[in-house]
Amino acid sequence: MPNLKDLKNRIASVKSTRKITKAMQMVAAAKLRRAQESAEEARPYAERFNAVMAGLAASVGGSDSAPKLLRGTGSDQVHLLVVLTAERGLCGGFNSSIAKLARTHAERLQAEGKTVKTLTVGKKGRDALKRDLGKFNVGHVDMTEVKRVGYADAQGIAKGILDRFDAGEFDVATIFFAEFVNVVTQVPTAQQVIPAKFEQDAEADDSTLYDYEPDEEAILADLLPKGVATAIFSALLENGASEQGARMSAMDNATRNAGEMIDKLTIEYNRSRQAVITNELIEIISGAEAL
Repeated sequence: MPNLKDLKNRIASVKSTRKITKAMQMVAAAKLRRAQESAEEARPYAERFNAVMAGLAASVGGSDSAPKLLRGTGSDQVHLLVVLTAERGLCGGFNSSIAKLARTHAERLQAEGKTVKTLTVGKKGRDALKRDLGKFNVGHVDMTEVKRVGYADAQGIAKGILDRFDAGEFDVATIFFAEFVNVVTQVPTAQQVIPAKFEQDAEADDSTLYDYEPDEEAILADLLPKGVATAIFSALLENGASEQGARMSAMDNATRNAGEMIDKLTIEYNRSRQAVITNELIEIISGAEAL
């Protein structure tokens, strides 16, 4: 049984930990609101952009004149997995769930005989995939110095991916991130960005005809690189909200667990203290009787 001094020190240590987790919870709650607003405000733009691109892509079809970013290289042998995670931990299963989805996707591709390459954005994703997919890593983007994610950051990541595509380093690129639903729910998501895939809006009116100036191919050639940057920017914003929501939930759980541990340790401390007092009384009574 631990002595009273050890129990007292442990109670003080857990109380200090509880103060830290409570402070981190409050900081995450403050950051969550802004991150959530940014993610939700970007969704209508991304959805409308994809709807326009879907219409253009449908009109072009799979013709040879279609831009390479749309029609692809004609092969799907080499896949680039772009894994977007956080630079910091202490956010529950946020980082590990994204890494797990990427790892499962890579294993499936390898089972099909495909070649896998990885590009990580965020230190935690690189660390999580180092053991299983570290030998396939072709690059890492450090976001440590980024205080608030902007479109320029997404453009930089997109430019690196597009340069690799133009150099013929891969055929298909897929990004992995967590879509924010609420504080306790963040859904790991995989989205193919090269070749571009757009879902046709079911409510769209196909009877409307449009004349494009310049033609559809020229417009797509200009917009498709922006589409890659837009997809990455949306993923970064979703990740930002998901990270703060997961951290807020994890720190809340940690604070409550620390409180429960303090209660248990306090009971154990009181029992041990009472046992010491009882033993001292017994010794005093025994000594008095001996006299």
